[in-house]
Amino acid sequence: MRVFQRSVFTVSYRRAVFQVFFVVRGGGYGEWGRLIRDYCAMYDICGARSDGKVLNCPVGSPAVKPDELLSAKIQSLCPTITGNVCCTEAQFNTLRTQVQQAIPFLVGCPACLRNFLNLFCELTCSPNQSQFINVTSIAKVGNNLTVDGIDFYITDTFEWYAFIGRQAGLGVPGSPYAINFLPSAPESSGMIPMNVSTYSCGDTSLGCSCGDCPSSAVCSNSALPPPPKKGSCSVRIGSLKAKCVEVAVAILYIILVSLFLGWGFFHRKRNRSPASRTKPLVNVPNGGIIRRANSQKDENIPMQMLEDVPQITNGVQLSIVQGYMSKFYRRYGTWVARNPILVLCSSVGIVLVLCLGLIRFQVETRPEKLWVGPGSRAAKEKQFFDSHLAPFYRIEQVDAIRANYSGSMISLTDICMKPLGNDCATQSVLQYFKMDQQNYDSFGGLDHVEYCFQHYTSAETCASAFKAPLDPSTALGGFSGNNYSEASAFIVTYPVNNEIDEEGNGTKRAVAWEKAFIKLAKISYLVMFAYISLTLGDAPRFSSYYISSKVLLGLSGVVLVMLSVLGSVGFFSAIGVKSTLIIMEVIPFLVLAVGVDNMCILVHAVKRQQVELPIEGRISNALVEVGPSITLASLAEVLAFAVGSFIPMPACRVFSMFAALAVLLDFLLQVTAFVALIVFDFLRAEDNRIDCFPCIKVSGSNAELEKGSHQQKLGLLARYMKEIHAPILNLWGVKLLVVCAFSAFALASIALCPRIEPGLEQQIVLPRDSYLQGYFNNLTEYLRIGPPLYFVVQNYNFSSESRQTNQLCSISQCDSNSLLNEIARASLVPESSYIAKPAASWLDDFLVWLSPEAFGCCRKFTNGSYCPPDDQPPCCSSSSGSCGLSSVCKDCTTCFRHSELQNDRPSTEQFREKLPWFLSALPSADCAKGGNGAYTSSVELKGYEDGIIRASAFRTYHTPLNKQIDYVNSMRAARDFSSKMSESLKIDVFPYAVFYMFFEQYLNIWKTAVINLAIAIGAVFVVCLVITCSFWTSAIILLVLAMIVVDLLGIMAILNIQLNALSVVNLVMSVGIAVEFCVHITHAFLVSSGDRNQRMKEALTTMGASVFSGITLTKLVGVLVLCFSRTEVFVVYYFKMYLSLVLLGFLHGLVFLPVILSMFGPPSRCVLIEKQDDRPSTSSQF
Repeated sequence: MRVFQRSVFTVSYRRAVFQVFFVVRGGGYGEWGRLIRDYCAMYDICGARSDGKVLNCPVGSPAVKPDELLSAKIQSLCPTITGNVCCTEAQFNTLRTQVQQAIPFLVGCPACLRNFLNLFCELTCSPNQSQFINVTSIAKVGNNLTVDGIDFYITDTFEWYAFIGRQAGLGVPGSPYAINFLPSAPESSGMIPMNVSTYSCGDTSLGCSCGDCPSSAVCSNSALPPPPKKGSCSVRIGSLKAKCVEVAVAILYIILVSLFLGWGFFHRKRNRSPASRTKPLVNVPNGGIIRRANSQKDENIPMQMLEDVPQITNGVQLSIVQGYMSKFYRRYGTWVARNPILVLCSSVGIVLVLCLGLIRFQVETRPEKLWVGPGSRAAKEKQFFDSHLAPFYRIEQVDAIRANYSGSMISLTDICMKPLGNDCATQSVLQYFKMDQQNYDSFGGLDHVEYCFQHYTSAETCASAFKAPLDPSTALGGFSGNNYSEASAFIVTYPVNNEIDEEGNGTKRAVAWEKAFIKLAKISYLVMFAYISLTLGDAPRFSSYYISSKVLLGLSGVVLVMLSVLGSVGFFSAIGVKSTLIIMEVIPFLVLAVGVDNMCILVHAVKRQQVELPIEGRISNALVEVGPSITLASLAEVLAFAVGSFIPMPACRVFSMFAALAVLLDFLLQVTAFVALIVFDFLRAEDNRIDCFPCIKVSGSNAELEKGSHQQKLGLLARYMKEIHAPILNLWGVKLLVVCAFSAFALASIALCPRIEPGLEQQIVLPRDSYLQGYFNNLTEYLRIGPPLYFVVQNYNFSSESRQTNQLCSISQCDSNSLLNEIARASLVPESSYIAKPAASWLDDFLVWLSPEAFGCCRKFTNGSYCPPDDQPPCCSSSSGSCGLSSVCKDCTTCFRHSELQNDRPSTEQFREKLPWFLSALPSADCAKGGNGAYTSSVELKGYEDGIIRASAFRTYHTPLNKQIDYVNSMRAARDFSSKMSESLKIDVFPYAVFYMFFEQYLNIWKTAVINLAIAIGAVFVVCLVITCSFWTSAIILLVLAMIVVDLLGIMAILNIQLNALSVVNLVMSVGIAVEFCVHITHAFLVSSGDRNQRMKEALTTMGASVFSGITLTKLVGVLVLCFSRTEVFVVYYFKMYLSLVLLGFLHGLVFLPVILSMFGPPSRCVLIEKQDDRPSTSSQF
């Protein structure tokens, strides 16, 4: 892969001449010449300076008729000079040697080239020298007089060359004698200014490319791209400027709140009238299933009814699905309580078998396998680029502001890219000194650097050690425009060889991430375990706490959670699905949070049962009480994650698969192994055995333990929910305030969503004290050039019959709307195109290299084989140090004459034959257009013999991309540009940059997030609807889940948390966790009796404490640990988002949901039924 840029030169006349070291030879005037036609002012060479630059003789003499061969040579370079000449063959060869360095850069604009050659041809060989050249000073070199200064009279059209007339010092490029360009001659002198024809760059016969001459007639119709459309719809209210979406949301909120408050006051006024609240006898429809409430007296039934109708009792009319679930859990609970060992061993054994798949465990770190699907555009384009051209080189950069380079056993020179020899293609300003500090003083120090800033493409002394030009914009930073001398920073880039097979790349980085996570996970698990052990046990009593505590039960529950995660990973590893870092970071927390909830709910349900019942009865009653809600919540979570396996982003798809199975396994272990463990723990406590040491039994009666531990006495949280929390929420004003406040935040969050930017800042994934933090900050502050951008052309037809050559190139006779012209035009508006400069074009350089004008480039020996430039072996012997016209290459001729080309374009056969020559030609001073190194990997020659080049690339640069949104917008702009060009030219063009693989996900990240969330929430709704058979209940759960997710998005906008794969996974996970806050309260409300306010109070009393202690606090203590992470990604995407989720779930589940249920809740499933005398009184079912 090439590592430097061969610039596309937009050459003005001034810069074109200044970039070449001209040595002009001529004669003299004064006493040596006459002011007549066909008379010379200078003729022949009479000496040379100490630096080797030759000097002309100040001898006036008649013009000389050259021989036929010399005349042909002169006319090939100087078509305006015919007949006699004022130069010898040696003078002409010197002229040709000097101007050929500039010709390759001017061939793209024939008018510029012709004007340039006319000036120096007339100066050197014109037969009328004496009419416009006056020798003003002479010098003695050896025994000969030589020209030391001249006046050159030219017309105004040539005045732009005046700046090159300064006499150059020894060893400095420039003229060996002073040339004073004058626009007019004194009348007394009789001299006439040189007035050879000049051509405008817009001349149709010598048309220039649009890049060189935007004013050309063929280019005038090509308008610049439209300026970027900044901003969005906004409304100004006085001095306040708000977005349209924000104003619309505010208006909608005002309307909704007004309607709600109006309804609320009307409803309140209507309910003030007395009404009978006695619940009539409810007839149970055929097929319905009724579950009698627990034998405890229901305080919600009026006392008068209980006295007058003793045969009436409470029951719960369940849906068919819930009825079968209750029946199943009744029988299953009894069976588990009688066979705990069998259940525990079988369930754990099955999961351990799944864990065996861990022997095939692998972590996927390749970005193309994580962020884009196999059918994605970025994956296909990267595969095409890597296989047809070359993999993008690996980059190592050292920022001089904060340099920190750590070496390894393999030195940099062993792995760096060396395109043209043994020197690394290091991008650094030190290349202007050949990467050798000894050259600093000898080259001229800072003066040499400033000189190279302007002449890096042409000056041989400025060429890099790896023999290629170095664009200062790629190595400097902190400057404005082209003022490189103002740079306040420099960048050193080390391109490193890369391979197509990237298997294993990034493994060390992945291991580092895993280690950082595992350390945090251990702490979080320990904190959760400590809290679980405390909350599962009874209120601490010093006399009996060592028996009533649940430390061993809590530890066992955490182990089951870990087994469910390992079982999920093991199963998918066994079938060949690789894990990801997201899975290793997120799923343990997710499953632990869900598992802890179920553990607390199950234990609390067993503890609420009658002490008089045997353990089988307590376990079965507890499962009947909470089993349906646990099943509903778990199945909703499993389905919410499972449907995510159909999304296209592999990282999210794999996460959804692993999470769904892990949550399912965790649920199954909770209702099997953990229930068995509960049986063992309660039997241990009843037998007075010490927790954690069950083999030790203490003496004494357990009557006090049973009295303190198993009496149905409300705990502190339950009493708070019943006596404080529920009564406050039952106040009508509080209800209105809660609904208005939560609705306001939800609508505000919707308005804030557009502020969430896609991306993942690189600094976030690094430790806070990493040296790379400063590196990325300095890149943002100083860098003035962005990542390389390639426009890849597929199936380029270079045959004579095709117009595609002119549709791609940007030199003379190319289409004004060609690809390269449009790229150059787009670079003029970088704020919208994100293109920094015109593209380096192998096609332009190849056509120039082929051109007969570039006579130092494409040459051939008499036998037809390739002849290199005169300054390369075998033409130039490096041992002798002489690089003149050697005998080896003296007979070399240009590859083609103009007559052999078709409108200056090669035929199919000529193109096919010379392209390999061009790609193997080394660039040098005599011909800087050689393609070796610069374009070696830009063209695929495989199969090109049929006139089709399967793949070729044109490289430019993006503008500096400082934020993640810049990367996303630059990729979108490049793709839009390529699509437009493909449609316009009917040629397949696509953009490629190495970062596209990482950022393609962000082009549709909002679509991915919305689809995932919609599917997850929809799946929860479907599960709730199937199990409860209540559309009303399912709709309320759906509303609360949607509000939690929307509010979480609003908090992301407030905290500047970006939208990426991590946050999308967290959002999907929030749906599963939020279900826990809703389902249990809603289910308890559904099966309670009384009016809505009474049922809300009973639901909070029954399940509120479990939701708060078992769901909210368990998640909170585990999340708080993450705030101490040194890596910002854990703090931002796990601590902040998880903490926000827990708080939102708590507020919605225990504040907003109870208020909504008390106002709009579904009717009660609790009914009044006649008590059957022949049924056992101890039964609580059917």
